Amino acid sequence: MTRLDELIAWFETLSPDNLHRVADFYAADAEFKDPFNEVRGPPAIENIFRHMFVQVAEPRFVVTSRFVGSPPVGGAMLLWEFHFRTRAPLPARAMIARGATHLRFDDVGRVTLHRDYWDAAEELYAKLPLLGCLMRGLQRMARA
Repeated sequence: MTRLDELIAWFETLSPDNLHRVADFYAADAEFKDPFNEVRGPPAIENIFRHMFVQVAEPRFVVTSRFVGSPPVGGAMLLWEFHFRTRAPLPARAMIARGATHLRFDDVGRVTLHRDYWDAAEELYAKLPLLGCLMRGLQRMARA
């Protein structure tokens, strides 16, 4: 099993019980960026994942594809689905957000860059009550 395989397995089984393993996979100065956060270092990255378990119920990542670069540049792109259920005050509802992650690694296979790309407007906001109505209206106005 490669380091990437191990990382994907960890992502797909992420739970509050195994969050402490962030430092096993991320370099001390690793950068993490998504549509809501930009942090550096395993403790801050662990905090983002820990916050996910507070904000949504039953979060689960499913990696659907991977694209691995060749040395010396290396790196990987992962396509994924994020399955979760909304929490109060929203009505409980199963949702899926789709996105991609760009990863870069150091010489020993730890992540130095984790950059998530996903459309928060389409994958999250447009699916929520009230805000979704506004977002869908804005999308209609912006269409060619």
